[in-house]
Amino acid sequence: MSSTPTLAIELLDRSHNRNVFDCGIASPNRYLQHQANQDMRRGISRVFVARPPEIKSRILGFYTLSAVSIDLSALPEKVARKLPKHPVPAALIGRLAVDLSAQGMGTGQMLLADSIKRTIAVSDDIAIYAMVVDAINQQAESFYKHYGFIPLAYGSGRLFLPLKSL
Repeated sequence: MSSTPTLAIELLDRSHNRNVFDCGIASPNRYLQHQANQDMRRGISRVFVARPPEIKSRILGFYTLSAVSIDLSALPEKVARKLPKHPVPAALIGRLAVDLSAQGMGTGQMLLADSIKRTIAVSDDIAIYAMVVDAINQQAESFYKHYGFIPLAYGSGRLFLPLKSL
């Protein structure tokens, strides 16, 4: 792995050039180019982008963050039995993608760390039991597992990480 560059991570805004972003997978590219601004305006998710400090318009990666609840039946039995008998609150990283030009340089790790940092910060004011991620493919699932995420029971590529484990 190459050395990790210093990146600025901030909310997506109109100054960011969404059209040149290419992570190599069509669905995240389309989301960033056509849906991300709408989701932010509607309050569906927040989209955070990583960029080089000197080039505000260049997006090297992004992630989405929103609220979700986890049904107890989706959690492993040993976890679920310790929780109240209703869905538990969580923060969802619905998408995380890195531009082809920045892959293998720690950008994904930086985006994941930033999402966790932001979630922990709001968890002082809003109850959040875990981080939940939607892995787009097996490679993404392996990435999240490397950082301690655990698959949810129904095997949909959705994983979770209890905040207390951080």
